[in-house]
Amino acid sequence: MADLAETAVMKIDGAMSMRVSTAAAEAAEFEELGLDGAWSFEASHDPFVPLTLASQTTSRIDLGTAIAVAYARTPMTAANTAWDLQRLSGGRFILGLGTQIKPHIEKRYSMPWSKPASRMKEYVEAVKAIWHSFGTGDKLDFRGDFYQHTLLPPLFNPGANHGPDGVLADPLVYVAGYGPRMVEVIGEVADGFFVHPFHSPEFLAAETLPALEAGAARAGRSIDDVDIACLNIVAMGTDEEELDEAKQKARAQVAFYGSTPAYAGVLTQHGYDSLQPELNAMTKQGRWKEMPALIDDDLFDQIVVSGSPQEVGTRLAQRNSFANRSTMMFYGPTPSAESLGQAVAAARA
Repeated sequence: MADLAETAVMKIDGAMSMRVSTAAAEAAEFEELGLDGAWSFEASHDPFVPLTLASQTTSRIDLGTAIAVAYARTPMTAANTAWDLQRLSGGRFILGLGTQIKPHIEKRYSMPWSKPASRMKEYVEAVKAIWHSFGTGDKLDFRGDFYQHTLLPPLFNPGANHGPDGVLADPLVYVAGYGPRMVEVIGEVADGFFVHPFHSPEFLAAETLPALEAGAARAGRSIDDVDIACLNIVAMGTDEEELDEAKQKARAQVAFYGSTPAYAGVLTQHGYDSLQPELNAMTKQGRWKEMPALIDDDLFDQIVVSGSPQEVGTRLAQRNSFANRSTMMFYGPTPSAESLGQAVAAARA
């Protein structure tokens, strides 16, 4: 696959702070600064409410969830919410989904967990089947192993979404994944793929993108039919003090991700085979403050984009040549509008 940077301009997106009270203004500022999208995420707040507010203060940028927890809600619930946000935004909404992990699904959301990759494939197919019925009025008759949607009386069908130029397209569906089986599923059924922040270009080229391409081929598609949205850990500062603080916080995040067994592949790819078990043991011993010291500069630079605003923008564009769009996830001091604008301009230079 040729570098996307050779054929298209990479979109640069922003990650919202998830302060509901400022979501509308924050998204408007993203648009004013020239960003292409604003992403919310599901943690301590609902991911859809900020985007509802943002839809009323923006007119150009994409608005999406990165991610909403799929298995915390049924396909019908997700489809309905996304349909309304597509209407409110005038066709700019992207439904971004992720699985979360078994303990959260079962113990926090009290929902079923099984076969996450197979379930996600069916979940996306169900959402798209529901949207088809919304848009056309055709009978809803989705029957799968995990989800069955066979009832949609006219009173409960919102009908097609209309904009100034006619019927709006269905929202795009992006899915986050890490392991090869989930990434293959994304290649099969999703419109876009969220690259997890804990990655390196070398690991993606060796493990992840081949799986995405294999999944796409299985569905008779090309990998170019799947948007690649890369989430990046960014440590940015306008002076040495700011940059040092940002690097410290980013290093701690890398250490946290590195302690997780599911993410060991990145470390192994770069010759740090024993680091994940060591970091994991430290989490169980409560030695959180000691963990960042195990992330040396070579590993840090493989995973994190760091530097001045201009350096961050330039490095982001260079390392993410495989991606259609990139999101800067800032650690350390919140960048000023001026700094963010400089980084975006450098990424597009």
